[in-house]
Amino acid sequence: MSIVVTAATGALGRLVVEELLERVPADRVAVVVRDADKAADLAGRGIELRVADYGDPASLAGAFRAGDRVLLISGNEIGRRVAQHTAVIEAAVAAGVAQLAYTGILGGPEADFDLAAEHRATEQVILDSGLPYTFLRNGWYHENYTRDLATVLEHGAVLGSAGEGRVASAARADYAAAAAVVLTGEGHLGRVYELSGDTAWSLAEYAAEVAEQSGKEVAYTELPPQAHLEVLTGAGVPEAFAAIIVDVDAAIGRGRLGSTTGDLARLIGRPTTPVSRAITTALGAS
Repeated sequence: MSIVVTAATGALGRLVVEELLERVPADRVAVVVRDADKAADLAGRGIELRVADYGDPASLAGAFRAGDRVLLISGNEIGRRVAQHTAVIEAAVAAGVAQLAYTGILGGPEADFDLAAEHRATEQVILDSGLPYTFLRNGWYHENYTRDLATVLEHGAVLGSAGEGRVASAARADYAAAAAVVLTGEGHLGRVYELSGDTAWSLAEYAAEVAEQSGKEVAYTELPPQAHLEVLTGAGVPEAFAAIIVDVDAAIGRGRLGSTTGDLARLIGRPTTPVSRAITTALGAS
């Protein structure tokens, strides 16, 4: 039996692998990757590589073994993810895996925004499959915001259309640690974890924290949704993705990403990383 991480060369996948190696020997870990060369460093540490592609169902036939514990990290090809995830799930069923953990989105069925639709559909496919499952419904990542910090500082503005809505985000590493706990521990089958940070914050509060830490003038600018969309597309963001960003802000305004359940802190056994620390890290790297 192996603990298998799909999409293991992605930002979340690599962090999960590192967390697993803190808990189990490398020869108990396997990774599913599209490009073996990108995972050569993992192979060099004694981790088994299994080459497969979510978009190529035939390639998934050898991705899993009976008794494996599998983490299905959701794909990033919006609009194609249900079919891709279904191919992974069918391969897991055929192999007889012992656990399929899936990284969905905070709120599950109550997440009523466009980006959540494929996650809801994937969860239903997993339920219908009969596989032993664990749902890791990840909230927003700090990095969704701090990756744009250079632009924020350049313009002195955090732009959005979320109003006074709050975001209970956490560090990507926090979610990775939770996944590793679930994959290496017991008592997690059939469980649903609503994972989010300990503290919810508004975009205005985020802007104020960036200003305080950077010593520069930064403020939150609230835009009407259409204006927000036009700003994003004007900056070169593809229209379809810009529409998703605006729709997520609307969901934040409705409170859909502000839930502080405590599940994440309980799983990882410590407080979640505050957004202030993520800002400090991002400023140090800029």
